[in-house]
Amino acid sequence: MRNAYLLLALFFSQQAVAESASSLLKKYELLAKQENAAFVGFAADKGERFFHAERLHSDGKKVSCATCHTADPRKPGKTRANKVIEAMAISVNPQRFSDEAKVEKWFGRNCKDVLERACTAQEKGDFIAYLLSIK
Repeated sequence: MRNAYLLLALFFSQQAVAESASSLLKKYELLAKQENAAFVGFAADKGERFFHAERLHSDGKKVSCATCHTADPRKPGKTRANKVIEAMAISVNPQRFSDEAKVEKWFGRNCKDVLERACTAQEKGDFIAYLLSIK
């Protein structure tokens, strides 16, 4: 009986995580439509390319999301200050994308650090779609 409760709790916690990420995607979808009338939806493959794309930073260094988060979002990364960053993949880190304020805070900081600008709603949605697709 205890195993049944554990399985039920796991099911509902995974469903809650998926709903949190899905809720964020719906908000980003509305924003993306406002930013671009030609918006047709989010794509995990675009999010994956975005995650791995290297950009030349104004300091002369090549950077990407993977610079700190590692090439495999299922693994923990490290900040430039050598602090551990928990895995980005929702399948490994169910708390990821569960708090909208934190999500916006970190998109704000990381987009500025890597892109030297704010991320668009399209980029945010594609990125989350990619992280949701990782098993």
